[in-house]
Formats: sequence, structure tokens, C-alpha cells
Amino acid sequence: MNEAETRAELIDPKLTANGWGVIEGSKILRERDVCKITDGRIQVGGGRAKPLIADYILVYKGVKLAVVEAKSEELEVGEGVAQAKLYAQKLGLDYTYSTNGKTIYQICLKTGEEETVVDFLTPNQLWDAVYSDQNQWREKFASIPFEDKSGTWQLRYYQEIAIKNTLEAIAKNKQRILLTLATGTGKTAIAFQIAWKLFYSRWTLSRDGVRRPRILFLADRNILANQAFNNFSAFAEDAMVRITPKEIKKTGKVPTNGSLFFTIFQSLTANNNTAEEAEIEKNDNNDHDKTTAYYNKYPKDFFDLIIIDECHRGGANDESSWRGILAYFSPAVQLGLTATPKRNKNIDTYQYFGEPVYVYSLKEGINDGFLTPFKVKRINTTMDDYTYTADDEVIEGVAEAGRLYGESEFNRTIEIEARELKRVRF
Repeated sequence: MNEAETRAELIDPKLTANGWGVIEGSKILRERDVCKITDGRIQVGGGRAKPLIADYILVYKGVKLAVVEAKSEELEVGEGVAQAKLYAQKLGLDYTYSTNGKTIYQICLKTGEEETVVDFLTPNQLWDAVYSDQNQWREKFASIPFEDKSGTWQLRYYQEIAIKNTLEAIAKNKQRILLTLATGTGKTAIAFQIAWKLFYSRWTLSRDGVRRPRILFLADRNILANQAFNNFSAFAEDAMVRITPKEIKKTGKVPTNGSLFFTIFQSLTANNNTAEEAEIEKNDNNDHDKTTAYYNKYPKDFFDLIIIDECHRGGANDESSWRGILAYFSPAVQLGLTATPKRNKNIDTYQYFGEPVYVYSLKEGINDGFLTPFKVKRINTTMDDYTYTADDEVIEGVAEAGRLYGESEFNRTIEIEARELKRVRF
């Protein structure tokens, strides 16, 4: 029998006999589109390298648990072992199989154990083998399907791993979590799916399942906060809130009615003090905090989860004013998103959040075909610094009169859209 016949006549019946596709919550992914792992590296001059496509992926309770590499009955079972291991490593799975229909070779990448077995593990056996400790929140998160925009959106394999690892950390009550993924790999989409599962499972800091969580998406630029707000549009409109100083001044209070809040650090550190109030605060010698920065108007435990986009820009830096926000909301689970691998200049980010629960590098993205290879073009401009004057219009935040802003502060402390557009045209 050829491979197609072997799969239809020998492998499929064995998977079914062991409960796959039969037991509720179990699925066998067979189709090329859903089993494609990578797109294949983009080649110079066009075209792509061959993508990685698994023969079978076994799913239970919404989680991918194992890969099955199929070979023709006429070949030795060992012919598929290398591929089975490669696919499982890519997908971050503990278990993988190679089979020619007659013999089943089981591999546990976590322990290194390899053996010929009589049958595939059943869905429940495989789940228990992967997750030896019982955790109710893990199962609740897994029971919430990904939002796929009516079947038009399929997550990439590394996005699923990032989501799974983050939710696993939350299920185990970890308070500070870091994801490191290259620019362009969809960190906002990952954040959305994490929020989606937390929202519909009713996870909160109290972990009693009573109310929906309150989640804050925190960025350092309006373009990122607006982008996230738009990308979360699958949530009900009344669940989402865009926090801006203008709206706070208009209503006289910070918004609290909602589940998903989007803003920038500068908006939360702003305040609406009169000059007289500011002088009173300046001269107040009491020990308790009298600041009226907007974030202080929220209870410290108001947010259940805070997602810090581009957290390497300074959000975790001990000397950054942004750190005050994170310290104030310390009860919240805080998830940092960054594209920057660990380096001396951003070591504070890693000290604050800890080692990443998942890393997906620029090199991996290019080799997988999800990112385009590029060449760096260096340019010289005369727009490397800026001094604020009273004639300039401040769209949001506060600019210090007469202050010279240098290159390192652009798109961190200050953003000038016209400057960035001009640089892009080079």
C-alpha cells in the first residue's frame, strides 16, 4: 500500500479505535491547511522553500497534544522519526508518533523516552501524560475556542504556543509574565486571544469565576493603543474603553464601566490639577501619597491583568516614571510584550518580568516564511533632536517648554508623526 492507502486503511482506524475523533473534545487534524506548520522561507527572486506540513495533529480540549507522522506500509517505521520529532519540536509538543500502519513508534521529547507501542494513547491518557498536575483554570481556558472571525483567521503555530504558555503561567498563579516575539509576528493578536479566553472563562484575581476580568492594554504610543483597540473589535462595544485625558477632564472621573481598557502610559501619569492644587501637593509633607495622577484614581486592585506592549521601552525600568503605574497596580497579573531579546541595555525588563515563557526570534520568523528577509539602509537626517516651544501644538500629554529631546527619546518620551513620515520617505 502507498502512504495514502496506509493512512486510510490502517492508521485512521487505529486512531479512531483509541478514541480520537470519537471522545468528546478530541479531534484529528488531517487537512493540509490546518496541519501546515510553516509557510516556507521566502526565497531571493520570489518563490518559497517547502513548508512544514504534519500528516496528523491530535487535539484534545482545544489543545494540540501530539503529531503523527505517517509512512507507507512498505517502509520501516523509523523512516518517519526525524520528521515526527521536528514537527513536535516546532509545535512545542511533548509527544509525537511515527507509524507505517503496522508499527507505532512513540516518542516523548520531554523525557527522551522512545519505544514501540501497541496503540496510540487515548485522548485522556495523552492529556494526563502531558499535564500530570490537575488545574481547573487550565481546563477552563482550553474549553474556550479561539476567536477565528467565522473561520477566516487561523493562528500561526508560534502564536498558539505563546498563548498556551501564557495561560499556563496564569493558571499556575504566576504574577509577572514575559513574551518575546519579533516585530511583525502579531503580538497584538496574541494579546487579543489571551484576553478572549480570560474574558469568557471569567478568570479574575479572585479566581471565583463570578465576574468578567478587567484588562488594561498599556502602550507608549497612541498608534499602538489605537491599533490594539481596533484589533479587539470582536468584543462587544460596551466592553471596551479608550482612556484619554480629554475624556477624563470632560467627565471629571476615570472610566470604570467596561472590561477592556486601552491607553498609553502618558495618559495615566497625567493629571487635571489646578496650579493651586499642584502647589498644595508640592508642599504637603504627609507620608501618604497625595498625587492626583489619573492612575491613582483607580483602586490598586481594579485591573486583573495588565498587558504592557513594547515593555522594553521603559515600562519595567526602575528609573522610569512608567514604573510607578506598574508598582501601583502590583496586585494585577502583568504581561510584558517585547520584540527585544535579552541584552545588557534592557536587562531590567527581564529582571522585572522574569525569563520569557516563550521566545520567537526574527531568524525563526524569516526561516518559517512569516517574515520577509531585509537589508538595513542607513540614513543621515537633520531631525535628530527637537526643542518644544509654546507655538507647537501638543495633541496629547505634556511637553516641557525649552527642553531638548534627543534621538533616544523619540517614540518613547515624545512622538512627532510628521518626523516619522519624513524618515520613512528616505
